[in-house]
Amino acid sequence: MRILSVSDFTVPELTEQFDRDYFGEIDLIFSCGDMQPEYLTSLAAKFDVPLYYIKGNHDIRPDYDNIWGCTNIHAKIINFNNVSILGLEGSLWYNGGLFQYTEQQMKSILWGLKIPIWLKRGIDIVITHAPPRHVHDGEDRCHMGFNAYQQLIKKYKPRYLIHGHIHHNFTNAADRTTLVNETQVINTCGYNILEFDHEHI
Repeated sequence: MRILSVSDFTVPELTEQFDRDYFGEIDLIFSCGDMQPEYLTSLAAKFDVPLYYIKGNHDIRPDYDNIWGCTNIHAKIINFNNVSILGLEGSLWYNGGLFQYTEQQMKSILWGLKIPIWLKRGIDIVITHAPPRHVHDGEDRCHMGFNAYQQLIKKYKPRYLIHGHIHHNFTNAADRTTLVNETQVINTCGYNILEFDHEHI
């Protein structure tokens, strides 16, 4: 399964320079936040596959709750082709804006997901806006990651955690990824393509 993930800023490869053949087969799209609704709608139409998204700390437009062809999966676990996917929106609280959470609030969200995660027999992929604390994050309050995500990785061992929020121009796809215990943490800023081998879950 090939997954296209996007976050934070648009790229020419997916807008004015778009070439469908360049991307090959895409089965699923994730948006990890801070993307205009029109951009997500255009991606869903161009690739004609499901698009699952969560909101970033700048996704404050009221029409972000009803994006054509896209599904918000914040605090939900969905199943796609026998792959379980969890979405978690927002950033660490820094100025009281929308989609900002304290550590305790994010821990409470994850606590409320314990039974759904158990019923799904774990999680394969987590999509978030902010990263885990001390993985790809910054030291300013706005760009610090969540300690709660470190605990999520330790407890549930997802194969992948895909996040946005931390802006960086990558020249090598391998530079996007950091292994944390058994989980590959991927910064999808711009866009990334993940080859997911769900036969070995």
